Amino acid sequence: MPSNHDRYLRFAEEAMGRSPAYVRLANAVAGDPAILSFLDTLPWEKSQPNLLFGAAYYLLREPAGVEQLRSLVSEYPSELAREMVLRRTQTNEAARCATLLPALAQLPQPLALIEVGASAGLTLLFDKYSYDYDGHLVTGHDRDAPVLRCGVTGPVPLPDRVPEILWRAGLDLNPLDVRSEDDMRWLSCMVWPGEGDRLERLAAAIAAARRDPPRIHRGDLRTDLPALAAQAPADATLVVYHTAVLNYLPRADREQFGKTVAGLRCVWLSNEAPGVVAGITPPANDRHNFLLIRDGSTLVATTDSHGTGVQWLV
Repeated sequence: MPSNHDRYLRFAEEAMGRSPAYVRLANAVAGDPAILSFLDTLPWEKSQPNLLFGAAYYLLREPAGVEQLRSLVSEYPSELAREMVLRRTQTNEAARCATLLPALAQLPQPLALIEVGASAGLTLLFDKYSYDYDGHLVTGHDRDAPVLRCGVTGPVPLPDRVPEILWRAGLDLNPLDVRSEDDMRWLSCMVWPGEGDRLERLAAAIAAARRDPPRIHRGDLRTDLPALAAQAPADATLVVYHTAVLNYLPRADREQFGKTVAGLRCVWLSNEAPGVVAGITPPANDRHNFLLIRDGSTLVATTDSHGTGVQWLV
């Protein structure tokens, strides 16, 4: 297992170009013995940068600088550890809908959607949002919902309208309730400082979800998916999808999840980092950091992890 020192250095590289504040903070943590010692008291899965920085943000009510983080670790270690153990990394970025929408629009309509790792369900609301693909506009059903802007490369099959969604449901170990101010404050703490209009977009997406709250079921994607899939209407195309979820599972569990999905009568869309779904080779020199894969075998597109761009490959 790598050390927390190495983990935070890798995070600094990932945050490059997105959040200068978190690049500086991650590098500082990697070189700070006191903070590293604190992290080593936590389970490995709970010492990750997003949880540390998000929990500090939650307690301080603003993004932490290195001195503030050192003070938390030295003066309030129990409070900080409690939040990190209690919470989960649940970045519910609505803009990811823009990278998945072209794939959904190609499927036989109407659709039944199941998102695993759904968090608060903001990425279940494809038909509520509007979209701007480099000037190609798609209008959603909720005129007050945010417009999601996404750059396109390659032969992206851009739709003229949002898909027809007959039924939708989410599955999550720890669902967040869009009606809970505390849950939504935690979601806002998952947004990295310096990332443009993400906080404003999150607030607008939460408002849209509160007007028509999606159903999120508490459960484990490894065991509870078939029962939820059985509730989907038979006269709709069932789509099971996820973004930045399987990377939190051990490889054996990812492979078992793939077998489970293959046993369902559904379309499976995986939007994850390279290597999460085995056997798929990413294209060389691509600027995006996620792979959109259909049914575990067909590389459809590369996407930006936060939904700002998509390059179509098929």
